[in-house]
Amino acid sequence: MEMKKVSISAKRQVTIPQRFFQALGFDFEAECVLRGNELVIRPVKTNSGGEFAEQILADLVAQGYSGQELLDKFRETQRKIRPAVEAMLTEAEQAADGTVEYSSYDEIFDEVGHDG
Repeated sequence: MEMKKVSISAKRQVTIPQRFFQALGFDFEAECVLRGNELVIRPVKTNSGGEFAEQILADLVAQGYSGQELLDKFRETQRKIRPAVEAMLTEAEQAADGTVEYSSYDEIFDEVGHDG
């Protein structure tokens, strides 16, 4: 993990070090996320959840949605993806840090192997 100490101006402004700015692909906007006692600053992704769009639409159509109702449900579902992924990442980080209990890959599939 790379780290660099930065100053905070009187107007609460920080400067992102150039190598971080370029490596992460920042443009003109950043989003700030409060995660526990950390502030995460990351580039804004314009396609938040877009990678799941086809699967979301297929599922909603299979559920019988169409027209405006389909569009409304699609938007609602798409907004839920990023928070769900964030929660999974936080849980994974906690497991990696040893702050929560977790099951290893071998434990999960060993249990499945004995059941079936």
